[in-house]
Amino acid sequence: MGFRTYTCPISRRCGGCEWLAVPYPIQLRRKQEQMEELFEPVCRHDGCSVSKIAGMDDPRGYRHKAATPYAPGAKGRIRSGFYESGSHRLVYCKSCLVEDRRARPILNDVAIVAQRLRIPAYQEDRGTGVLRHAVVRIGYASGEELLTVVTNGDALPRARRFVTAIRELHPHLTSVVQNVNDRRTNAILGRRNVTLFGPSHMHDSLLGCSFEIGPTSFYQTNPQQTEVLYGLAIRAANAQPGMRVMDAYCGTGTIGICLASEARRQGVRDVRVVGVEQVGNAVECARRNVGANCLADSCEFVRDDATAFMARAQRGGERFDVVVMDPPRAGSTPEFLEGVCRLAPERVVYVSCNPFTQVRDLSILQDGGYRVTSIEPVDMFPHTKHVETVVALSRR
Repeated sequence: MGFRTYTCPISRRCGGCEWLAVPYPIQLRRKQEQMEELFEPVCRHDGCSVSKIAGMDDPRGYRHKAATPYAPGAKGRIRSGFYESGSHRLVYCKSCLVEDRRARPILNDVAIVAQRLRIPAYQEDRGTGVLRHAVVRIGYASGEELLTVVTNGDALPRARRFVTAIRELHPHLTSVVQNVNDRRTNAILGRRNVTLFGPSHMHDSLLGCSFEIGPTSFYQTNPQQTEVLYGLAIRAANAQPGMRVMDAYCGTGTIGICLASEARRQGVRDVRVVGVEQVGNAVECARRNVGANCLADSCEFVRDDATAFMARAQRGGERFDVVVMDPPRAGSTPEFLEGVCRLAPERVVYVSCNPFTQVRDLSILQDGGYRVTSIEPVDMFPHTKHVETVVALSRR
């Protein structure tokens, strides 16, 4: 890996890769030390240790999702790029070191085509204009390309000409979708989608499993390290014949489906995964993913609140051997964690994108009769301070 550093002409203004000037081995060492310090009370309590962080061989081009806002410029131009650190001033970006090289040219050409067709950019302070954002997803394994154009309202003037022009520049685009966001909000995406070209989604694969990805689907930005992260979670779950797994906060089912598929590949019979998710569109997508991977006999997905689902399962005497949980950055809730303790699975696998809230949550599980057996950090976002972790717990 060496001690090479990377340079970016806009790094000081963009602020997205705050550790870009730090050699990557030193970045990993800092993250390792940070995790050891953060989890020190957990390790002292349960006699475990933090494993060596899983880094990347090449920490470039790992982001397979890229986005840009648009804003009016001088003489009818449309500006794109990244917001300058701590502001809403746009910094133009020709190419980004950490993005898949195919993504940024598409985003920049959206501005050029819209400018040519006189599709006005959104004016944030006034709430006027049409073109707000664009998001590009590039398939890690499939190579498919999904462009989502976010508009301020249902109308996209000269939509057919827009699609024709952007496809002439980027003929490999798999799908072009219009997302409607007419709210005065910092959120990029709205709730409504209109397919302008191709299917309404793309596909990609993780650990040999195929997944449908729509404009609003949650799908990890760094698929290469996601395979590492999920592999650690699957190993921690330790599938056994006849085992029942609850996949909480399951989204479109990626972890649970990968777990069931790996169990089948290993010849572990009768493993059953039940995924629980509140978002209806995500559950529908998860069910389609089950069908695409021929796992209907191994996986089912339920639209429900996970805490309420566990309470009913406990009252009904339903057994789960493992609970896998992957909550949002805010972490879980005391109610959910106490529900896990009452359900009393043999193992809990906690996947986290925020180790700080994870440490807070682990104390509730420890008080409820669980012991931390392993802590596995993964570097999902090189050149940033961000770390993701997989923590395994067993019932005392």
